[in-house]
Amino acid sequence: MNKVVANADEAIKDIESGATLMLGGFGLCGIPENCISALVRKGVKDLTCISNNAGVDDFGIGLMLQQKQVKKMVSSYVGENAEFERQLLSGELEVELIPQGTLATRCMAAGYGMPAVYLLAGVGTEIAEGKELRTFNGKEYLLEEAFDSDFAIVKAWKGDTMGNLIFKDTARNFNPLMAMAGKITIAEVEELVQPGELDPNFVHVPGVYVHRIFQGSDYEKRIEQRTVRAKA
Repeated sequence: MNKVVANADEAIKDIESGATLMLGGFGLCGIPENCISALVRKGVKDLTCISNNAGVDDFGIGLMLQQKQVKKMVSSYVGENAEFERQLLSGELEVELIPQGTLATRCMAAGYGMPAVYLLAGVGTEIAEGKELRTFNGKEYLLEEAFDSDFAIVKAWKGDTMGNLIFKDTARNFNPLMAMAGKITIAEVEELVQPGELDPNFVHVPGVYVHRIFQGSDYEKRIEQRTVRAKA
């Protein structure tokens, strides 16, 4: 099976309006920059995006929000995006805010083939409204369903043509969990190598989870909030 595609446009060519997407990254760290730009160019609409956050106004998922491509955001933090706030308050954007650990665990459950998990987080809060509660050993747990996404789009440091992926430092974040969870997983990498060139001891995602891979380009790797110490 040939998993290598030429570029981001080819990788996302069958993503249609109304799709549910997982997008790796934390803040702007480790986001699939090339694929997001390709989705903006394609102009697909009514997307449900599962991501830790919504980027910033002029970068990341924020670019798709500017073009009104996102119907629903499923996130744990969205405080860096003024356009997101505007669309939420005006009723243009549906939002599901969930605890960060719950987001990660629902990704993991999907990757493991588990339909749902019971979690402590959210019990006794608005998050629990309409959801099943069950008691184990005297404690109440909340039933959370695994995510059901059409595509998972991730960005790795290195990958080989078989789809094995290595992430660098904090850019690892949600990427491995989401790579495991998508029905179709697309990986963009900074460096694409031949099978056998990656040390198997350092592979974070085995190639069995990845369906398409390409070497990206022109990564900006922006920082949301850059804070520097004043000179002494």
